[in-house]
Amino acid sequence: MELHELTPSRAQDAPIYLQLYRRYRDAIVSGKLRPGERAPSVRSLASELNLARGTVELAYQMLTSEGYFTARGAAGTFVSPRLESLGEATPTIAVPSVTVAAPPSTPATAMPRPFQLGLPALDAFPRKTWSRLASRNARAMDTAALIYPDITGYDPLRRAIATYLGISRGIACTHEQVFVTAGHLGTLELVCRALLRPGDTGWYEDPGYLFARHFLERAGMQLTPVPVDEEGLDVAAGRKRAANARFAVLTPTHQSPTGVTLSLPRRLELLEWAGQHDAWIVEDDYDSEFRYHGRPLPALKSLDRDDRVLYTGTFSKVLFPGLRLAYLVVPASQIDRFREAARHLPGPGSILLQATVADFMAQGHFARHLRKMRALYAERRGFLVEALAQAFDGELKVAPQAGGIHALASLPRGRDDKALAAAAQQQGLAVQAVSQWQMRRASGAGLAARSGLLLGFTNIVSGDMATRLCEQLLAATRDA
Repeated sequence: MELHELTPSRAQDAPIYLQLYRRYRDAIVSGKLRPGERAPSVRSLASELNLARGTVELAYQMLTSEGYFTARGAAGTFVSPRLESLGEATPTIAVPSVTVAAPPSTPATAMPRPFQLGLPALDAFPRKTWSRLASRNARAMDTAALIYPDITGYDPLRRAIATYLGISRGIACTHEQVFVTAGHLGTLELVCRALLRPGDTGWYEDPGYLFARHFLERAGMQLTPVPVDEEGLDVAAGRKRAANARFAVLTPTHQSPTGVTLSLPRRLELLEWAGQHDAWIVEDDYDSEFRYHGRPLPALKSLDRDDRVLYTGTFSKVLFPGLRLAYLVVPASQIDRFREAARHLPGPGSILLQATVADFMAQGHFARHLRKMRALYAERRGFLVEALAQAFDGELKVAPQAGGIHALASLPRGRDDKALAAAAQQQGLAVQAVSQWQMRRASGAGLAARSGLLLGFTNIVSGDMATRLCEQLLAATRDA
């Protein structure tokens, strides 16, 4: 691709970073840039085009978040090798591509796969508002954005998060207690560095969030599986299995993956245990904003009187995962300890992105977006539930739930959820098996086995689309 093809025009109304993004995107779609080709570094392209590095960086971040680019650290940035030839038409982010009975060898595209977990509704994100705020921050970039950033995160963003948590989650905290991190795993790494040591024992929900479990195990933590029932984490079982554990990691508001809520008696029992044993509770409040009926439930942290709860949240589920931004609220007594630990980590990344999120929150766009998404997700979940009932004639049963961004479909006795999920994945459907989120077999703890399918529904935009996807799921799993 020639350099002149990337050169933006200052005569156009579109911001420079957006022009650059579109030209790269169009070159990839038209085949001028092929999967696996290396893109120029931000520094060299900015120099060649006489642009600010922040402008090029913003375009690259958009391309990466939408799957056109993939970053490989020091090796550079490349056109994603997962992209298939997209032909002449530019793909639309609004609707995942759906191909009935797609062959297993079909390459993955940059689009989210049907039923993919952990994604917000990409078609409903307020792109124009975001682009306007991002453009303004890029133009107003000052010296503070050019020097080494604060290891704890961009100060206005930390203040915006503290304000939001006080209003919506009942958490009284100062902005000094808020640490911005590079995603949820960055938060866990900070907690491990500050408070834990390899070999420490911790409670972990069973079933529980798979990727966080893998991270903690690789960090050397000894995880004890604690069963989850209709009231959430079974605290009494945790006491029996590992009363002197150093920490517990859980999703109390909307348990991942079952969707149950930790009951008030269990919350109080958990806090009592942590206070008695000087243990830490890592509260992952990953999608509490998406409650369909009434206000979101108060956070466990709001009941914490002994300062044993570390509260974590992420922007991946409420805005978009390409941000790679999360946050951690620590007790005031632990601020210095966490600051010291943060000095040895990469930090939360670009100030430009953090500044855009801060403006998005401070100007009220964040609250409006969440209100819109609650109604939208209730509707889209309804599409999925109805389509599953029709396609499977009641064989897959989806339990009622008050919120969240995925559904759990239980299976008849004797059906192997791993086999069903594998068959669906062979046909391009991002279905996951609940049993793979359990530690039971690895631990030998003898927990009751769970069986079911996890289905993301946020990008199912219509009843017709839900019907097509469920028919495809039925065809994929019929013989599994």
